[in-house]
Amino acid sequence: MRYYLIAGEASGDLHASNLMKALKQEDPQAQFRFYGGDKMAAVGGTLVKHYRELAYMGFVPVLLHLPTILRNMKQCKADIATWKPDVVILIDYPGFNLDIAKYVHSHNICKVFYYISPKIWAWKEYRIKNIRRDVDALFSILPFEVKWFEERDYKVHYVGNPCVDAVEEWRQHSQQEGMSKGEKGGERQIAILAGSRKQEIKDNLRMMLEAASTFKAYKLVIACAPSIDPSYYQKYIPTGIEVELRFGQTYQVLSESVAALVTSGTATLETAILEVPQVVCYYIPMGKFITWLRSKILKVKYISLVNLVADKEIVQELVADRMTKENIIQYLRDILPEGKGRQRMMQDYQEMNQRLGGSGASKRAAQAMVKALKNS
Repeated sequence: MRYYLIAGEASGDLHASNLMKALKQEDPQAQFRFYGGDKMAAVGGTLVKHYRELAYMGFVPVLLHLPTILRNMKQCKADIATWKPDVVILIDYPGFNLDIAKYVHSHNICKVFYYISPKIWAWKEYRIKNIRRDVDALFSILPFEVKWFEERDYKVHYVGNPCVDAVEEWRQHSQQEGMSKGEKGGERQIAILAGSRKQEIKDNLRMMLEAASTFKAYKLVIACAPSIDPSYYQKYIPTGIEVELRFGQTYQVLSESVAALVTSGTATLETAILEVPQVVCYYIPMGKFITWLRSKILKVKYISLVNLVADKEIVQELVADRMTKENIIQYLRDILPEGKGRQRMMQDYQEMNQRLGGSGASKRAAQAMVKALKNS
């Protein structure tokens, strides 16, 4: 069968690539065409457009690049219509993907599956109408989503979380390569994960480094997004702060670190699965206004996936006006070795990981997708 996949950022590229591997096991004749990244390309098929050409974030960047975004949408729709796949598989990235779903459904081109649901339970709940109308099946990776969607008359398939798969695959590989935790260099280290988009790096990296650098006994390492040029990171590294940049080695960097500063997103969950204590940092301009607005708009208590899955505060969320250098220092100190909150966080991680379930999400999703396509 012919599978057309759309992933709009680095984490989507990772999880889509693992799904593609699983689909090939279930369907040896599988053909792939996709908007995605290097990891998907490594599996095989045709990369139509790289996600680095798609990943615009924030009102102003989206507005400035609107012609490009609209052109990409038009090209994607035309490409799908020409290639005529058996299914379009959408991976997160709702602003783009829900519009594609609407087009594919309205033109009766093929089935539409959604893997890694848009986070409409946090905000933009009205999008459930679009999903009911345009998405034939949704494959959830967060356990609390099942009840949320069912309460709104839409049945979803919970397949487990692919981050568990990705970490497990990395662990097996690292064992084969002899790169166990702490073996490389042996230095005490703090990991800095400032996001996969330029706007996130611009807003967060400088303050994260300024705070972490006050702990002189620790080496600082930035786990860099593979799609971002090294020169862009250099722009936001304060003068006099020594830091190592490492690309495409996020799990290895985390495994060697005693703690991490992490922007909100999939990375917070991956850090928790790897059992590295963390502080979530997400600066937003006009912080006090955003904090007030968040209380009026967001439908959830937390923004980090770690806390959402656990349904309690495991990690500190320094968002908007709460993200200050002083707060980062305070909560980072609390989770470093000998910190009073470190052991409690490690215990809470175990509970969260139990809720996520074991590995095999990609395989379960692929089996369900192939079965549904054959039955149709």
